[in-house]
Amino acid sequence: MEDQHQVLRTVDHKEEKKPGYKKTKLGWIPVDWQIVRLGNISEIDRESLGSKTDPDYTFKYVSLSDIENRRIRKDISNIQFQNAPSRARRIVKNGDILLATVRPNLKSFAYVEDKEDNNLIASTGFSVISPKPEIDGRFLFNFLLSEKIEAQIYSLVVGSNYPAINSHDVQNLKILKPNLKEQVQIGSVIQCWNKGIHNLEHLIALKKAFKKGLMQQLLTGKKRLPGFSGEWKKHTYRKLLKEVKRDFDWSDSQEYDLISVRRRSGGLFHRDTLYGHQIKTKNLRTAHAGDFLISKMQIVHGASGLTTKKYDGMKISGSYIALVSRDKGTLDINFLNWYSKLPDFYHQCYISSYGVHIEKMTFDFKLFLKERIRVPELDEQKAIINVLEAAQKEIELLKKKKEVLQTQKKGLMQQLLTGKKRIKF
Repeated sequence: MEDQHQVLRTVDHKEEKKPGYKKTKLGWIPVDWQIVRLGNISEIDRESLGSKTDPDYTFKYVSLSDIENRRIRKDISNIQFQNAPSRARRIVKNGDILLATVRPNLKSFAYVEDKEDNNLIASTGFSVISPKPEIDGRFLFNFLLSEKIEAQIYSLVVGSNYPAINSHDVQNLKILKPNLKEQVQIGSVIQCWNKGIHNLEHLIALKKAFKKGLMQQLLTGKKRLPGFSGEWKKHTYRKLLKEVKRDFDWSDSQEYDLISVRRRSGGLFHRDTLYGHQIKTKNLRTAHAGDFLISKMQIVHGASGLTTKKYDGMKISGSYIALVSRDKGTLDINFLNWYSKLPDFYHQCYISSYGVHIEKMTFDFKLFLKERIRVPELDEQKAIINVLEAAQKEIELLKKKKEVLQTQKKGLMQQLLTGKKRIKF
């Protein structure tokens, strides 16, 4: 990942005076580096749309939710000025940096690359930063993502319900400034890691899309694996599943591990560990590995999933339904777990729920049991499960590689952007 033509040398920081370094409010920095105000090295909110803008003027409006992986989403729709939110004002050009000032979060920062659409207008929830000629845009963007800036921003946030920093505070953010040549070199080294991370993100997205299509094909019988041709049989859930309720002897002095299920088929998670006396509603049951859990209050949002060995023996609340196969020779519960991630299952759960507002809908389990599912013979179920698990494992391995690169990049940024690690020209 590191450019073979760039040699990095590390400076060992000790508390005593360091040759070639000076002590500042931002720590020890190279003597040839400066501490400057962001407002002195960039123009902030340089240009905005005026009230007399042509009502038919069309642009892409960038809000805080349109930033993903510190890049502007590609699928933002065009909008006319007359239909745009009143907060659509900041004009964004190539080379600009978007810094979130409302609910400031480093993940909501973005650097506008040359290849991106230039017809962008940003929400006033951003400060639009345009680097001056003496500042390399990539260097500045990476410095704005550093721990030094994060600490400054969070010390300036005001408000609890609507936390924000004002434009004056943005201008006063303190930036470390090496000479332009070193800025460019630092930006280039970090960009090597960015490219590797971006490539993995792209590959992960492709693998996820492939897996999603494969699930829809294999779990509905639209595509068959080699060697299988028998007809799939349709069963009601009542015939395939049975509910299990495992009570236990309650003790106020006993610790209990509590688990819940995430929305959108996000799987189980450990919610809390509490003593019995800390739990107000003592309607808990034990979940075992292999239980398929349904949240009666959240199932319309995809809150269902399989209990894995990791969560075996942990406790679920009475608002969960635990299901197992009536006949393991007819249904592998893992097949149902995969099927539960499909829109078909989501729809079955939705029409089996009642309530006026989707956030308050309640699951009618008896109604759900009348719904039907088509399943192949057990050996084909297992073959489908193996294919999908292999696809998921490949995605997880790519995610781990991405995490390694992100960790390496974070450490490298900490070294380069403080001058502790210098680039030797």
